[in-house]
Amino acid sequence: MSTDFIKYILYGTCILFLFVVIAYLIIRRQLKKSDAMKIQQLRVNTKQSSFSPSVLYQKLYVLYIRIPVVKRYMLKLRRRLEIMCIDDEYLTRKQTAAIMTKALVIVILVTLVILMTTSNNFLLLSILLIFEIMLIETVMEGMVDKIDNKILKQQVDMFAELRHSYHEYNMVEEAIYDVAQKDEMEVSRQAEKIYEILISSDPETELEKYYDIAPNSYLKEFAGVSYLTKEFGDRKSDQDGASLYLKNVNNITQEMQIEILKRDKLDYVFQSLSVIAALPILFIEPLKSWAVSQFAFTDQFYSGKIGLIMQIAIIMITFICYILIRKLKDNGGVDSRKAFNENPWQEKIYKTKIGKKIFDLFIPKKGTAEYRKINKLLKDTASKQKMEWFYINRVVITVLTFIVSIVLMFQLHRTAIDYVYTEPTADYNVLGQMSEQDMQKAMDITLQDNYFLEILKARDNVTIETVRNELVRSDYYEDATEEELDEDSERIFDKYKIVTTESLQWFEILIATVFAVMGYYAPVWFAMFQMKMRQMDMENEVMQFQTIILMLMKIERVNVEIILEWLERYSNIFKEPITKCVNNFESGGWEALEELKNDVTFPQFIRIIESLQQAVEKIPIVSAFDELDTEREYYQEKRKQSNEKLLSRKGLIGKAIGFAPMVCLFVGYLIAPLMVIGLTSMTDTFSTMSTMM
Repeated sequence: MSTDFIKYILYGTCILFLFVVIAYLIIRRQLKKSDAMKIQQLRVNTKQSSFSPSVLYQKLYVLYIRIPVVKRYMLKLRRRLEIMCIDDEYLTRKQTAAIMTKALVIVILVTLVILMTTSNNFLLLSILLIFEIMLIETVMEGMVDKIDNKILKQQVDMFAELRHSYHEYNMVEEAIYDVAQKDEMEVSRQAEKIYEILISSDPETELEKYYDIAPNSYLKEFAGVSYLTKEFGDRKSDQDGASLYLKNVNNITQEMQIEILKRDKLDYVFQSLSVIAALPILFIEPLKSWAVSQFAFTDQFYSGKIGLIMQIAIIMITFICYILIRKLKDNGGVDSRKAFNENPWQEKIYKTKIGKKIFDLFIPKKGTAEYRKINKLLKDTASKQKMEWFYINRVVITVLTFIVSIVLMFQLHRTAIDYVYTEPTADYNVLGQMSEQDMQKAMDITLQDNYFLEILKARDNVTIETVRNELVRSDYYEDATEEELDEDSERIFDKYKIVTTESLQWFEILIATVFAVMGYYAPVWFAMFQMKMRQMDMENEVMQFQTIILMLMKIERVNVEIILEWLERYSNIFKEPITKCVNNFESGGWEALEELKNDVTFPQFIRIIESLQQAVEKIPIVSAFDELDTEREYYQEKRKQSNEKLLSRKGLIGKAIGFAPMVCLFVGYLIAPLMVIGLTSMTDTFSTMSTMM
């Protein structure tokens, strides 16, 4: 390549570079004169950072929904959050993914702890990993309850703003719309939904639909009162001339404030009980390792059959107490039944021909005493389970309990046999561990005993004399004394009996059957426990009825039937008898109320029914319930005291249940074995000393 050619290339490159620079300067000057620079500046100022939690959660939602196991929990969680995020798909996905991410982080950390502490115990490891399934649901429910409590607190602020807007517009729907547009809160979506209902062409039908998806009963009350006020108009109070609508909103606010205090106290009482109830199962293996390291003689307890039985017992007690704590802590938050799955796995099984034939053998016939008993129990617990689903659960739990019991029986026998073949054969000291030399000597004795066990297992009708004769013929006991032969023969014969007799026995099948029967009745017992807990809330529900009646009785055109429909809508414990009364009301109001009075036994509710009977035939509703208005403050104070008593009773029961697994762990798994084995060792030592003397 010539020198001139290179010079031409360099000159051309320089000229091209100069041309590019000139063009850049010209274009830049033109951009400054146009709006392009302004647009670019706006993009810089409004550009989102590279990391966005909202976008991340949207991507995680798409990822989680593709994972088979996680998808089940995602859909279950989504159904509950959809109630609070009305028609907001973006927020629903964000909250669902956020809660699932937090739950998975907690579960992964707990899983790592379990793997590190129980890696040598496959049975305990499997049970603990299964136990984590419950942990996932508990974590998710707790996070959903926090969102529900947040909405409840936002409602108090929203109603305070509503008062000012109502004074300004003097129209219910306009005041609600104004409040909904002011704040970007979760409750604002509920206000927008209520506004859309009020301005719709058929608000009554839309209102009934909203009652099924409202996050809490207070929003239902607010929506209902707003609808009645819009339809029949507002009126002034006879006492102070205040707006009746605003007084009703104030009554709802007071109810919410009482409920918020109740939930906060309930969360405070139970905030650590669930953890305390579940924590002992994580300390089973560490406690065992510590006890064996400090007291070597306890290894014969922890590594044997009795130790495994104690482990299983502690796990079962923890499992039961954990469920009871969850039932006891129920604070009336977002009810999962509102998002109830209409086609669960029970329904899918029952739809099959074989499943229907099998489970119909267990489901009682309609009209029988058993059917009425279970049906009443399901209604008392406000469960939406069908009778078929309930009995499918009972049968499945029974079968699983029997299978698990048999598997555990086999595992107990296997543990006892493995202990004979693997554990060092030596007399343990009370404190400390054996030295490496003593450990090696003990293991040599175990291997020597295993040699004779293999020989004896091939023979029939083995006696202690057979064992002694086999020892005499072996090379191991050429120089052994008669005392050593007798002692070792007895030890090997005891091991032989364990190895040959540790198999499934008939009484163990009977025990597994008893456990299966207990599993069959377990759902009934849990339902009865839940019913007892709900009965503690009876007084609280009746006081809520009084508030509803107080709001409705001064609204024109409101009659007893409308009041009963409202009570049915917000009832929980008394829902079944009130529904029956509403259905029979057209046949005769007084007679239907009389039948309702016979169906219930709670005195305060009976007083309400008697007042409703008077309002049917004799006096106006305002006169029948005049004491509610005059004694409003008294009923509020009484309700606060009732909540205090309820929380106190629940707290005492919760503490007893929550600390039961911890007590069983330390007393039954640590202190009792130390005392029993220690006393036994001391007795043997004193006996030996007495013989030597």
